[in-house]
Amino acid sequence: MESTTQTIKAQWDALKTENSKLRIRDAAKQLGVSEADLVNTGIGTSATRLNDQFQELLKEVNTLGKVMALTRNDYCVHERKGIYKKASFNGHIGLVVTPDIDLRLFMMHWKFGFAVNENDRHSLQFFDKHGEAVHKIYLIEESNIQAYNELVNKYQAEDQYEDLAVLPVASPIAELPDSDINVPEFQEGWRNLEDTHDFHPLLKKHQISRTQALRLAPDDFAVQLETSVLKAILEGASASGLEIMVFTGSAGCIQIHTGPITKLVETGPWFNVLDPDFNMHLRMDGINTIWLVKKPTKDGWVHSIEVFDKDGNTIVQFFGKRKPGIPESEGWRALLTDSTKK
Repeated sequence: MESTTQTIKAQWDALKTENSKLRIRDAAKQLGVSEADLVNTGIGTSATRLNDQFQELLKEVNTLGKVMALTRNDYCVHERKGIYKKASFNGHIGLVVTPDIDLRLFMMHWKFGFAVNENDRHSLQFFDKHGEAVHKIYLIEESNIQAYNELVNKYQAEDQYEDLAVLPVASPIAELPDSDINVPEFQEGWRNLEDTHDFHPLLKKHQISRTQALRLAPDDFAVQLETSVLKAILEGASASGLEIMVFTGSAGCIQIHTGPITKLVETGPWFNVLDPDFNMHLRMDGINTIWLVKKPTKDGWVHSIEVFDKDGNTIVQFFGKRKPGIPESEGWRALLTDSTKK
């Protein structure tokens, strides 16, 4: 009897014959399976199953030298080149903090790992329990292929053909009605923030979604923007050489670029940053709302541009370059003021 993996492989092979340029994430959606299911069809040829010692493996990725880190969601792809240094973990929370590779890792969401060889393009790919990609690491020309092979040998799973137990995605939890939220107390909590990291606990305390919070924000703390304003902000940052921060996340990873963005290119629905060490591909037709968000901190006001899809999921966030203890850049504030008044 043909296995599920063989059936999926046959369907995917047929799909690739029809459309050789179809990306694996889109193919998975068309076939009604997960991306991890499709990668798993390559076991024995183009893929090697990794064991679940992900933290230990990530601590050794620095041996590969310069690589490309990729984190994405449905509407934004974030690619950053650099060396994975200083990977550290506290329980299930991990950090890689360097000027080039800057990650926040949520290891409770890392379930499956593979080493993948697509036409001599080598990578390490990691997925959550639903088979959704959480993070990928691609070798580039400068990378150490020998170190990669040693890493794969060290961390490959004993059983390569074990069934991939991918769980179905649960339905999103419905928002509480606005009438059930203590709005004055929530707004007071927002006004009294001292750190941007305190915003998420505030939402949790009031059982409020992020987009609902922006709708119920105090005073002018959240202002909805048009798509054209987002483009103007990115074009202004590019023209001025202003250093900004670009955050894109999956369930298991938030990836951050800090620095200038230079080469901007629009291709169909995609708005792209195409710089030597940083690429962003933002699908504009996936955007439902864009907000200019203001939060008080001990270092003064922090302003962000936050982009959401129709389900209220965060697609991408933009900040001015900043670090704790250092006020937000005046250049970023001036750019936001200028772009939102046009």
